[in-house]
Amino acid sequence: MTKKILTKEDAFKAVYGGCILGGGGGGWIHDGLQKTESAFKVGSPTLITVDELKDDDYVVCVSLVGAPSAKEQYVDSLQLIETVQRMQKEFPYPIKAIMTNENGASTTINGWLQAAGTELPVLDAPCNGRAHPTGSMGSLNLSEVDNYTSLQSYSGGKDAKKVEGFVSATLDISSNVVRFMSVEAGGMVGVCRNPVTLGYVKENAAVGGITQAIELGEVFLSEPEGPGRIEAVASFLKGRVIHSGRVSHFEMNQTGGFDVGFVKIDDLELTFWNEYMTAEMNGERKGTFPDLIMTFDANTGLPLVSAEMNEGQSIAVLSVPKENLKLSSTMFNKKLLKAVEPIIQKKIM
Repeated sequence: MTKKILTKEDAFKAVYGGCILGGGGGGWIHDGLQKTESAFKVGSPTLITVDELKDDDYVVCVSLVGAPSAKEQYVDSLQLIETVQRMQKEFPYPIKAIMTNENGASTTINGWLQAAGTELPVLDAPCNGRAHPTGSMGSLNLSEVDNYTSLQSYSGGKDAKKVEGFVSATLDISSNVVRFMSVEAGGMVGVCRNPVTLGYVKENAAVGGITQAIELGEVFLSEPEGPGRIEAVASFLKGRVIHSGRVSHFEMNQTGGFDVGFVKIDDLELTFWNEYMTAEMNGERKGTFPDLIMTFDANTGLPLVSAEMNEGQSIAVLSVPKENLKLSSTMFNKKLLKAVEPIIQKKIM
């Protein structure tokens, strides 16, 4: 079947599966569950496969942009829906579906509320099948399209911090404007961006990535609370637990709207830029973005994003080779990956 009416149960699975595929970023579980409640108050979104549309139909990406740990972040349901409505007004062709920018606890179900509010379907093709830090990494390699103009509508914040707007510029400028506005809004904005044809999506997106997150969430939730959940996830993704131990050092700074820092668990050191970027044990590399590196509570088996880390926690660390993930074309773009290195001060290429 290519068309599916999504349920709350699907959303719960998508939140937990998405959190794992978030690789340390992609939002918090409680945010994803809250977004689930908000989405199904608006209506029941529909999920379609890429086979349901024509190659010249236009689809649009929705996302949240900002730092997951920002204390003053605020984006409500109406603001999310308004970003899509604003895009529909500004873009001259009909928009036929909504896609999310990435998999994550909060981001896998990005667009479900907007879909329910606008009666557009959700496309089973996130721009990326795992979470990533920069807007360009979630932009389907549009950075490589000559003279591409990026259209982005954004909204977020409340009271004196409320912002909304529309920007038309190069991909870098548009993304930088939206990132800057997320900081001004208190740490987060909802965004609707970059209308593209379905034909382009098929070549560049993580086709089937929403279904993968739902299936992964089902595997996770079908296990009783405890470390068995982590093993079930590792088996499903064909990854491995590279270390379990206590967090001996955790450092995080907010830099330009991102969470940047590192975690030390015994002899294992993780760096992150929202998402985990590198895992090294005694100088030996155990995982490098876009490989999936993810932390779990070693006792409950619950996935933990990078901003949730605390010294003294018992943590298990999962590493999954990039070959086992559904990834967009951007994850093989050396120029975009190179941008990670000055931030985390580690080689990834």
